[in-house]
Amino acid sequence: MLQYVKVNIDGAIIRAIRGTSVLHTALEYGICIPHLCHVPYLSDIGACRLCIVEHMVNGHSNVTTSCTLNVEEGMVIMTNTDKIRKLRRNLAELLVAQAPNSRAIQDIAVRCGVKEVRYPFRNGDCVLCGRCVRACNELWRAKAKGFVGRGKERHVDYPFGARPDFCKQCGACIQLCPMTIPPCDGPMKPGEERLCGQCESQLMTNEQAPGGCVWCKLGEGFGCGRYVGSRAR
Repeated sequence: MLQYVKVNIDGAIIRAIRGTSVLHTALEYGICIPHLCHVPYLSDIGACRLCIVEHMVNGHSNVTTSCTLNVEEGMVIMTNTDKIRKLRRNLAELLVAQAPNSRAIQDIAVRCGVKEVRYPFRNGDCVLCGRCVRACNELWRAKAKGFVGRGKERHVDYPFGARPDFCKQCGACIQLCPMTIPPCDGPMKPGEERLCGQCESQLMTNEQAPGGCVWCKLGEGFGCGRYVGSRAR
């Protein structure tokens, strides 16, 4: 039997299923929280950090990822404060610097209010979101891909750097990867990286559309996949 709790998200009292994440609950009720590594049918690891929120505990604010924070009775969550918006802009800026050739990441940066990238571009092909690893391990149980190394050397690879025989070649890792959708003008060459911004006029920010979700259809397929509507009560 499902058990329900009442939580306060941005001033709305919401009835949520105990054990679900704050991110899942917010998206179910049409409350926009940006995210990249989250996939509804996979476990959450909080890798991209974009879904950070303020969790108020005894009058103190704790910044944490909403995908890894489960709802509890009476908890108070704030998803769009000045502090959170500033942190998200910086996180989105870092993601663009790491992987400017991802349209999904470029769109996220625009929606988070990034106007320029102050960090050196690395033109990488991975942001360690873990979508491919979790799909391989949790959906297909193949475990053909995983994280390798530590710190700056951390990356995704096959065991011993070679595709194993037990790889199903299903393509799930490619389908879920945010790097598979290039910017509108095609991949940027080294030295030509920039914040694209060409879609800025077509994309709304949270401030421009406070009553509606602006994250759906993110990068042609990186939407939350949830019904968007006002069901808070």
